[in-house]
Amino acid sequence: MLIKTLVVIVYFAVILWAGIAGLRRTRSFADYFLGGGNIGPWMSAFTYATAYFSAVLFIGFAGSVGWNFGLSGLWIALGNALIGVMGVWVIMGRAIKKMSLTYGVHTMAEFFEKRYNSPGLKLFAAFAIFVFFIPYTSAVFMGLSYLFRSNFGMDYGLALGIMGSMTALYMILGGYRSMALVDVFFGMIMVGGVLMLLGFTLHKGGGVVNIVYDLQAINPELSSLVGPPGWWPLFCLVFLTSVAPFAMPQLVQKFYAIKDNRAIRIGTVASTLFALMISGIAYFIGSTTRLFLSPDATPGAFRDGFPLFDALMPELLANVVPASLSVLILLLVLSASMSTLAALVLISSSAMVKDFYAGFVRKDASDLQLTVLMRYASFFFILLSVLLAYARPSSIVMILGISWGAIGSAFLGPFIWGLFSEKTTKLSALVSGFGGLFTCLLLYFLGKSSPEAGTLGMLTSLILAPLVTWITVWANKFVAVRG
Repeated sequence: MLIKTLVVIVYFAVILWAGIAGLRRTRSFADYFLGGGNIGPWMSAFTYATAYFSAVLFIGFAGSVGWNFGLSGLWIALGNALIGVMGVWVIMGRAIKKMSLTYGVHTMAEFFEKRYNSPGLKLFAAFAIFVFFIPYTSAVFMGLSYLFRSNFGMDYGLALGIMGSMTALYMILGGYRSMALVDVFFGMIMVGGVLMLLGFTLHKGGGVVNIVYDLQAINPELSSLVGPPGWWPLFCLVFLTSVAPFAMPQLVQKFYAIKDNRAIRIGTVASTLFALMISGIAYFIGSTTRLFLSPDATPGAFRDGFPLFDALMPELLANVVPASLSVLILLLVLSASMSTLAALVLISSSAMVKDFYAGFVRKDASDLQLTVLMRYASFFFILLSVLLAYARPSSIVMILGISWGAIGSAFLGPFIWGLFSEKTTKLSALVSGFGGLFTCLLLYFLGKSSPEAGTLGMLTSLILAPLVTWITVWANKFVAVRG
């Protein structure tokens, strides 16, 4: 326990150093929010990938998906790496960087205003980001707190307070520069941690072949191409987690900040390989929860004989990894999560300060005022997220599903079509944004699972934008002919 405590203290000391280093190099809002727009390929690759994966993956998704879908959960890892990472970098990277320079924008909400000449879309985007990033951030805090509770026997509320305080400290100090500096450190810890975790899992399970045979003995579908829940739930999970990144503000921001096209080419390869390794190992290990956990052997992961999905991975890690090395796994999940938290806090704060306050309340706000307000907004957002996490309203997977689904449904159509098609109109963007979000929330409140509601909402958003554009063009031609 003493070694664990000392290692975590050193870890937080590194975060504090990064915050101070970022503070010294922060002279403007652009420095605070984008690191000056001059971040190199390796920093960009690590900061994108570490912002993508967090305790939500290792604690929530890996355990829940692994238990229910078995090895077919690896389709999600493949989709995340090839679509959510490589696809975004190849298709969107250069276009986003060029757009940010052409329009002179720092945020997605600013892009909507400039591209569609619509302050209303900017306001809609700002509030959607702030509202729906709170549950996402809460889910990450929940995952970390569960992990600390299982490792240190710490009270959930105390663990939550520590996580919130450390996130606030290094984000308030240095902003994006601090995040980029520490993400390289986080990324190296994650690579070492997942490789070690894979080794111990294979050793305990007797190798890949034995693990597959043991899963088949429990249920043959656990080792098939599509797990027991069927193809549609699996498709929804793949689509939600792999396509939403095309319009997730905390990931899009990485391309505002990247240095140049060369950095994008290098970053594409580095981030894709990193994602394949991290997500592939996480979902593979999650599939072994059926082998190593049971109500009798690990009662903490079950209630009345049924699995507690958010408790599966903490219990698995405690049973697979030797106690002497468990601190490395703690650092693995902590590293993945702190980066995600930082990205969410930064984007949410900018939505309130840059997009709402400077856009509608005080348009003549100085650069210094915006930078100071960003720090206050970061603290306020973290406080709200910690309070929601303390209430534990649902499982991590359900919370993340509605958050990603809502943001993706609101932004996919307006952002992608607005970026690549000059024909896309303000009406198209408004209908696809509001229509997608309405569809997602309606289906969720009607009882659909959050991944399914999010998937259908995102598809609605993607379809409505070109459909409304085509109808508008056709209607204009019809009126012109009749006139």
